[in-house]
Amino acid sequence: MILSLTGVGKAYETGGTRVEVLRGVDLSVGPGETVALTGESGSGKSTLLHLCAGLDRADSGRIEVAGQDLTDAPDPRLAALRRQTVGLVFQQFNLIPSLDVAANLAFQARLAGRHDPDWIAALASRLGLSALMSRYPEQLSGGQQQRVAIGRALAIRPALLLADEPTGNLDEATGDAVMDLMLELVSEAGAGLLMVTHSPRLAARLGRRVHLAGGRLAA
Repeated sequence: MILSLTGVGKAYETGGTRVEVLRGVDLSVGPGETVALTGESGSGKSTLLHLCAGLDRADSGRIEVAGQDLTDAPDPRLAALRRQTVGLVFQQFNLIPSLDVAANLAFQARLAGRHDPDWIAALASRLGLSALMSRYPEQLSGGQQQRVAIGRALAIRPALLLADEPTGNLDEATGDAVMDLMLELVSEAGAGLLMVTHSPRLAARLGRRVHLAGGRLAA
């Protein structure tokens, strides 16, 4: 498995009250598998994604990504995992304003010591960005920025792609086009994909759907 969660629990203190967000979550994602994670707002979907990325730590249970146990992994190892193994795509794009498209696309790959100019060029072509490489994020539309964010995440050829509402800020037509490209590229790379979405229509496009409610997952 590219991603394996066993008995994962997570709680937060809110106003002096302990709120259990995740209660014994089990989930697995294999190479080339695409999984949609759905649930009501505040159900813990983003929390679950952050745990899988090593951006937060579970209170209980076990999380493995590409064979690496995140349970007691030190912060530098988690950072290395995000640089080299996990691609992250967020609704907010998170591009670096001072870098042009070419530099944003290559940013994570350079950090990982895995920069491949031919692969970057191929991604740019497939994502319709070849003519925009010298532009800066503020000069791009929302759809173009999201394509850059997806390209940046795929530039390292990640084993696992984690996407949190990646088309949430886009109109339906642009969102569909971005989804088409993301699913196509993930399939070609053989990466696992776990995507948070509120849209039943988008969830239906992925290979499997799991629903988070009451801190537990159901198919």
